[in-house]
Amino acid sequence: MKVLRFSDLIQQGRVAGQRVFIRADLNVPQDDAGRITEDTRIRASIPCIEMALAAGAAVMVTSHLGRPTEGEFKPEDSLAPVARRLAELLGRKVPLLQNWTDGVEVAPGELVLLENCRVNQGEKKNDEALARKMAALCDIFVHDAFGTAHRAEASTYGIAQYAKIACAGPLLAAEIDAITKALKNPKRPLVAIVAGSKVSTKLSILKSLAANVDQLIVGGGIANTFMLASGLPIGKSLAEPDLVGEAKAVIEMMKARGAAVPIPSDVVVANEFSAIARANKVAATEVQPDDLVLDIGPRTAAELAGIIARAGTVVWNGPMGVFEYDQFAGGTRTLAAAIAHSPAFSIAGGGDTLAAIAKYGIEKDIGYISTGGGAFLEVLEGKTLPAFKILEQRAAG
Repeated sequence: MKVLRFSDLIQQGRVAGQRVFIRADLNVPQDDAGRITEDTRIRASIPCIEMALAAGAAVMVTSHLGRPTEGEFKPEDSLAPVARRLAELLGRKVPLLQNWTDGVEVAPGELVLLENCRVNQGEKKNDEALARKMAALCDIFVHDAFGTAHRAEASTYGIAQYAKIACAGPLLAAEIDAITKALKNPKRPLVAIVAGSKVSTKLSILKSLAANVDQLIVGGGIANTFMLASGLPIGKSLAEPDLVGEAKAVIEMMKARGAAVPIPSDVVVANEFSAIARANKVAATEVQPDDLVLDIGPRTAAELAGIIARAGTVVWNGPMGVFEYDQFAGGTRTLAAAIAHSPAFSIAGGGDTLAAIAKYGIEKDIGYISTGGGAFLEVLEGKTLPAFKILEQRAAG
């Protein structure tokens, strides 16, 4: 994927004294009092900001936060907590500007944070007038927010159309490189793990991957639907019986290519969904009418771990069971350990996946951890993300 990179501009000496507008993803979770509860995205945005400042640019940074109503600024929509955390991490003051679309005063070597961009009227619909106003604020636009790369909005797409120069920041560039390595030029066997509660939300991803991967591992409620498709009982487990035909089609697609969708041979069941539910390990053929399948069993987990050990590339999206409860965490824990110990290049993404990675402390053992939820899923689906598309167009001239 040919895009102009911010690092290239810096090496060419084209950034000093320039007005640089960075679209970051600073959309972090907060508690009821507005305190940031998890700051990974803020920390991930620091390298790009520091690069721009060190190069002598006049730096503007903006992001969305939450789901504000356009044209109506409320205190709870403010990036003020983010500005405070950025100041701590950067060791410098970070002024926060409101009503910034008509002009921003910032000197070379200085930094300002521009208030929540989703409050601007026309942001989500990629309004041309708003995009042109943003583009007029800068000499260089840097897209460094992979989590928003699947949205064509004024601060992600429109500004990239009209800015004098548009390029990818280090975070976005790293995502492009990791995705290319995992999906476009993978070392084989390529193993994809797709788990979650519903087949319907990931059906197009499963079909897209089925045309490319060597092993397609399914987990969670998705695995229950695939068990149904294989004629196995699932009791009263979460599943989508109306999509059994689609699951069979995915199995057949894989089979036609000499590939496979491993179906669980044993599972962990309970009579209720709760933290105190008693877990029972049973053969997949022995699930009773009152059972809920809440994890894969140890035999299945060991089989899947073996597949991962032999992989050249692993793409991971979703836990194998209800890993929040320890009695149903065995499958996810075993796969996490297998990925961590595998010599394969691994790329992982999605909120629940990141939570599992954090729970088992394997952050340093994953080849690349994607910061994008929806964007990561759309890439797995084979879609070209709007942010990549416009940066490619600009690079091509």
